[in-house]
Amino acid sequence: MKDYIEERVMEVAKHIINTGATVREAAKVFKVSKSTIHKDMSERLPKIHPIIYEDVRKILEKNKAERHIRGGFATKMKYKRGFK
Repeated sequence: MKDYIEERVMEVAKHIINTGATVREAAKVFKVSKSTIHKDMSERLPKIHPIIYEDVRKILEKNKAERHIRGGFATKMKYKRGFK
């Protein structure tokens, strides 16, 4: 694996741990696709640093479990603002 990929994986992992960011939020911050973030966190990180992977996995599972709440809130706000 290229050095710059390992560096990105570790930076993204630290960002997710420090901020509790979702995959989408991390993708925006690091200017890569959601697919790249997902692959980095689910396939590359366990090989690079298994201990940090467990912390990141817990945060991403929590985010996944809460996504229906965020989606519902976004829909609520959409209807509250009205359609323009």
